[in-house]
Amino acid sequence: MKLLVYSTKEFEKEPLLKANAGRHKMKFVKESLDSTTAVLAAGYDAISIFSGDDASLVVLEILKDLGVNHISLRSVGYNNVSLKSAKRIGFRVANAPDYSPHAIAEHAIGMLLALNRKIIQANDQVSKGNFLLDQLMGNNLKGKTVGVVGTGRIGSILVKLFHAFGCKIIANDIEINHYLESEYDLEYTDLNTLCKSASIISINVPLTNETHYMFDEKLFQKMTKGTTLINTARGAVVKTRALLEALKNGTLKGYATDVYESEKGIFFKDNTKTGINDPLLLELIELPNVLLTPHQAFMTEEAIKNIAETTIYNINCWEENRGCRNELGFETLIS
Repeated sequence: MKLLVYSTKEFEKEPLLKANAGRHKMKFVKESLDSTTAVLAAGYDAISIFSGDDASLVVLEILKDLGVNHISLRSVGYNNVSLKSAKRIGFRVANAPDYSPHAIAEHAIGMLLALNRKIIQANDQVSKGNFLLDQLMGNNLKGKTVGVVGTGRIGSILVKLFHAFGCKIIANDIEINHYLESEYDLEYTDLNTLCKSASIISINVPLTNETHYMFDEKLFQKMTKGTTLINTARGAVVKTRALLEALKNGTLKGYATDVYESEKGIFFKDNTKTGINDPLLLELIELPNVLLTPHQAFMTEEAIKNIAETTIYNINCWEENRGCRNELGFETLIS
């Protein structure tokens, strides 16, 4: 097949070329997919896109007219693809669901520890010659009640990691993982009870119509004052305006996040010269109890290698007209 790779980062090229092993004709472009850049795919059978690319109905129709029939995502999330429309038009779409849930879970733990123990603040003040401890008080994780929202691939690993820290773990999910219940003393509960009971909450759910703004004003009001929230899922699961208020009024002691609800046009690029024109994001960054990383949780050598191999595997399956284990069903997905 002829494959066009949108939103290519330099660190992706070598792993993708190695995984491809010369089988498919590949072209890399830095441009993200949208209604104006879709024309770049003229003459290609398949495209590969990232989480910030736009595969909405209008874009899909342009791609179809150009002869594109296959889309392989280099991400777990697929909320940027209009899947019901894709099915109706005749696309086959697959994601990379298992590239490294450990990478995401470990990043969540790392952010929590950095925020809780004020590691970045400590490093900043030491670099200026200040070795005082007065502003560096943290808390032990042992004995704390942690709420894990979503116990899928990533959430289940977080349950195991928090259990190793000696935490009491409660969870919320539409499906019960009985193995986690029996082996890690996990207790499932409703979301309101979880928010009332947990002093640390980790978000690990996909972005769907049901989870969009799941964490809003009403849910923040359910939380115990001084809660720490971790988000390595999707930015729009959290309503930013409500989040800012919760951070200011003390409902949240801290917020550690690798995502933001309006990432497009800001994330995955250097804005040092142009600046950032999003007032909500600027306000979030300026708060001392916020730790924000640039959607880097997936950035491990192992994960990038697995993403590349999965991307090429999906394309291989389609070329050979055989079943692809990562192909997305469309029955319950966002239109």
